[in-house]
Amino acid sequence: MMMTNMTIMSGFLLLGFSDIRELQILHALLFLVMYLLGLAGNFTIITITMLDPKLQSPMYYFLKHLALLDLYYLSVTVPQSIHNSLTGSGYISYAQCVLQVFFLMYLGRDDVAILTVMSYDRYVAICLPLHYEVIISPTKCRWAVTAVWLIGVIPGTLYIVTTFSIRFCRDKIIHQFFCDVPQFLKLSCSNDYLAVVGVVAFMVLLAFACFIAIALSYFQIFSTVPKMPSAEGRSKVFSTCLPHLGVVSFYLFTGACAYLKPTSDSTTALDLMLSIFYTVLPPTLNPIMYSLRNEAMKGAVPKLLLGRAFTQTKTFLSCF
Repeated sequence: MMMTNMTIMSGFLLLGFSDIRELQILHALLFLVMYLLGLAGNFTIITITMLDPKLQSPMYYFLKHLALLDLYYLSVTVPQSIHNSLTGSGYISYAQCVLQVFFLMYLGRDDVAILTVMSYDRYVAICLPLHYEVIISPTKCRWAVTAVWLIGVIPGTLYIVTTFSIRFCRDKIIHQFFCDVPQFLKLSCSNDYLAVVGVVAFMVLLAFACFIAIALSYFQIFSTVPKMPSAEGRSKVFSTCLPHLGVVSFYLFTGACAYLKPTSDSTTALDLMLSIFYTVLPPTLNPIMYSLRNEAMKGAVPKLLLGRAFTQTKTFLSCF
């Protein structure tokens, strides 16, 4: 009966991780914890990069926009998944599914773009320090960030046009906790999915081009580091570059595996884990990876908190 209803319905059924009620509650709690951690971490980065005068360089300007992208990216899938697990209903409307696909592709492409811009910024800062202020000027930073926010519209639009123009011949059941493009290919009729495959191939090529640009930037950086006379300078370079390299590698590798892996009729635990690795973990862990090895970031949070506390104490004492 449920299969028949799902075939007629305009929406889709997200199966998620388990049909067992206790595991659904556990999944909802784990996702809620990760969601709150991601929100708190990214909001903290946005706040301190806006308020701390020492964190006004282009590097932190780009980091602030990465945190903004991660806030939105995390909110596209996780709240809906938590709601479905708590209510026990995996139903998602057609319109909600369209919006999920659009914003996942839009924000995912923007993430890759901002990470590429950040790698170029580090390359110029380390390899061409005398020309840094000319090459990475405030005006160019604003133009770069504007381009990053706009460029994601193209893949988002291409994906929804091709994905939702195909005919769905099977029951509208998605073996995922969100509307994932590879899952739609399993529901398509005959060769309707070829347009989607073409878009995926095109986006993979663009992501590969970004990866090559990032790899070249870091090749130049790591070639320059041994020539630095100061051990402190070398340590500072590694503290700012290694987290960024880790974020890029983790995100691109897991995303590529998920989209290039051949689709099968049965969903495995690997499929679900890969989807978590490129949709939930990166925006949750980015604030931690960028702050743990960055002394300026680690010192900014307590300084702002103490500064506010001292200001409140001074105001209180002045009343007497």
